[in-house]
Amino acid sequence: MEDPGLVLSVVIPAFNEAEYLPVYLPTVIESLHRWERVSGARGEIIVVDNASTDATAQIATEFGVRVVSEPVRNIGHVRNTGATIATGQYLFFTDADVALPPAGIETAMRNLCSGTCTGGAIPPLYLCERLGARLLCRYWDWYRGRHGGAQGVAQFCTVAAFTQLGGYRTDLYMSEDVEFFSRLRALGDRMEQPVVVVEELRVRPSTRRYDQWPTWRMVWWQNPITARLRLTSPRFWRHWYDTTVR
Repeated sequence: MEDPGLVLSVVIPAFNEAEYLPVYLPTVIESLHRWERVSGARGEIIVVDNASTDATAQIATEFGVRVVSEPVRNIGHVRNTGATIATGQYLFFTDADVALPPAGIETAMRNLCSGTCTGGAIPPLYLCERLGARLLCRYWDWYRGRHGGAQGVAQFCTVAAFTQLGGYRTDLYMSEDVEFFSRLRALGDRMEQPVVVVEELRVRPSTRRYDQWPTWRMVWWQNPITARLRLTSPRFWRHWYDTTVR
């Protein structure tokens, strides 16, 4: 049954995140509680356990968040599953290895509740160990700003907009977040409620893949050409899915 007092649903896909949830999930809870105290409204956190083989679901449950299981290994499908069971009027998508700033959810909701935007995003700040990885992340930050894109590490929108767009594309195994935000931006422009990119804040994703993989490997998988190749092929992107997920 829908809770009439519940306004926001935070959706977090998670695959084998038992090590990272205790580090990053508290930042999401803190950001949500800060907004709740300021607004007097209520929110929920939904962790979508994506066929984990570790204690991801158990640890998420111990934090008191809502946990749902989704066996299909496709990131767009996983996010859509969380959105489907969400009971809030607004959606905030982040990842299990992303630290939110305390004002993150409050700022997103202030924009959404103003009625002037259909959604938006908070850009990431990657603090990688290696110089090559840092330069690669700076390039993508520049590319994002130049082309008006946004990663799925922190995207938010109204449920109405999400429903109208049909959610994330489930035939994509990479760049589904950028593709969704592109459609969200176009919808906002048509409705004269443009998306908002919160440049004054940054979320901090883990840099585990950048630190564990050689720089050449990250450059191979994260360049403008490869990022557009065979996006519908689970085999082509299996290395991205079989190790640490986004």
